[in-house]
Amino acid sequence: MTRLSRLSRLSRLAGFSPLGCLTVVLLAACGGATSESAAPKATTTESASASPDAEARIREALAGQHRPDKEKARDVYRHPVETLAFFGVKSDSKVVELWPGAGWYTAVLAPVVRGRGKLTVTSADPAVATGYQKESAVKYAARLHETPGVYDQVEVRYINPPSTLTLGPDGSADVVLTFRNVHNWMKGGFADKVFAAAFQVLKKGGVLGVEEHRAAPGTTTEKSIETGYVTEDTVIQFAKAAGFVLDAKSEVNANPKDTKDYPKGVWTLPPTLDLGAEGREKYLAIGESDRMTLRFKKP
Repeated sequence: MTRLSRLSRLSRLAGFSPLGCLTVVLLAACGGATSESAAPKATTTESASASPDAEARIREALAGQHRPDKEKARDVYRHPVETLAFFGVKSDSKVVELWPGAGWYTAVLAPVVRGRGKLTVTSADPAVATGYQKESAVKYAARLHETPGVYDQVEVRYINPPSTLTLGPDGSADVVLTFRNVHNWMKGGFADKVFAAAFQVLKKGGVLGVEEHRAAPGTTTEKSIETGYVTEDTVIQFAKAAGFVLDAKSEVNANPKDTKDYPKGVWTLPPTLDLGAEGREKYLAIGESDRMTLRFKKP
């Protein structure tokens, strides 16, 4: 089946025509702080920084009309300029974004590397996925299609963990990024396989960038799955077991107001606000979660 045929099938599922140039690669039949902060403080003396060209492209992407206002409002919590600089993303980087959700970071990354580097994202196959996974995959595909001038060069890889977790040819990526996903991988029982797949796709010296809701030291696996907060030690252990070395930490996405003891776990806080009107102003004042920002390298 040709790439265009695959896109046509995906397009029909999402309810749009297969126009545009989105490349889809089918791999399986089954599917912070509350205000702007200074530059990230790494725990090593060698911290990555964006080149002037990359930073300019990141800022241009952030201001782009393809980003809805509700996403731009979250920049204050997510510090995308500093975060991507810390992870060493450049305009010619070959980047793999894991589990992009609704595409908040895809909307930043795609224009940054467009025409110079490459962005590959993972997705469930909407042809076979069910429930929330199918709904999410269809919405994500529709978003990419709606703005081809931004997303036409994005490559979508269908994954079906734990059986299908190939992220690309071995040694083909400069950077693999994941934002607030490790707790879900732990819940699914395949976190170790994701880290191993990231190691496999990266070039020697390549970077794995992890941002995740940060639990207090000693938090159990069961509690992490229940609340969404994961300890730094847990993430580091997963990465080291896959072969990575910890290169640096940053506090750019830290939020000391986050007490991490809410009825609905991290989903009590914005943007989810699972309690609805109950305590809404209190949780909005806290802001988004306290997050670790870790940079690993493939030796």
